[in-house]
Amino acid sequence: MKNEIFDNMLSRYDLTTEQQKRNAIFEVNQQVILAGLYAGGFFESAAFYGGTCLRIFHGLQRFSEDMDFSLLTQDDKFDFTKYFPAIVDAFTMVGREVEIKKKDKRNFGKVESAFLKDNTDVYDVTFQTEKSIKIKIEVDTCPPLNFKMEQKLLLQPYSFMTRCFTLPDLFAGKMHALVYRAWKNRVKGRDWYDFEWYVRHNIPLDFAHLAERCKQFNNENITPELFKEKLIERLSSADIKQVKEDVLPFVRNPKELDIWSNDYFVQLAGMVRIE
Repeated sequence: MKNEIFDNMLSRYDLTTEQQKRNAIFEVNQQVILAGLYAGGFFESAAFYGGTCLRIFHGLQRFSEDMDFSLLTQDDKFDFTKYFPAIVDAFTMVGREVEIKKKDKRNFGKVESAFLKDNTDVYDVTFQTEKSIKIKIEVDTCPPLNFKMEQKLLLQPYSFMTRCFTLPDLFAGKMHALVYRAWKNRVKGRDWYDFEWYVRHNIPLDFAHLAERCKQFNNENITPELFKEKLIERLSSADIKQVKEDVLPFVRNPKELDIWSNDYFVQLAGMVRIE
């Protein structure tokens, strides 16, 4: 009976290829993690944001692997481990065994730590049944504030609410990542895909939260004009081939990327609505 819930959740996805199956298993596991966090009371003191939030609650047509959370107020003594039992219980309910470990950031490679603050705690959730699946959870215990939130409903594995950043604030987090993410020679095309999504859906950019991020992460007082300048510089100079290659494994329809060019993204930048 227990596995029926998991199988029922999986049955909503196209499982034709191995990549599709892997993406679907990732996402079902992410939803079970959210259910466990809800049951443990985590969302009384934290909110969900990032690409996975956009994917699960707003129908972004690309899969996303990591889960990003922000505390509602700064608390460097915050203990995420007290929510482990609730996550484990949620997986037990769907017939899965999991292990959750805190990662030692001293062992991170340059890429992994390039965009990670000292006061972000990182955890890995691994699965007995799917050895290759590992979900990384990041909890920012000293977050840039000035963001708005809303409650979003999921019905599986049971009905529960997740406290999430609103779309304009999700957009702010994504634009900060797109412009400032220092990945040396690599480009994270998934940021570009999400940027296109926000512009296409006419989501306004919450500049107050973006400015807060720039101040905390980069020690920079940004203006809308300066931000637009930096954005256009990033969009016009990146290697578009690399951008596409990064995002391809995560999108359902590769033809969506046919129109992608530096000029295409620069034109999108001109359509950003700042509020």
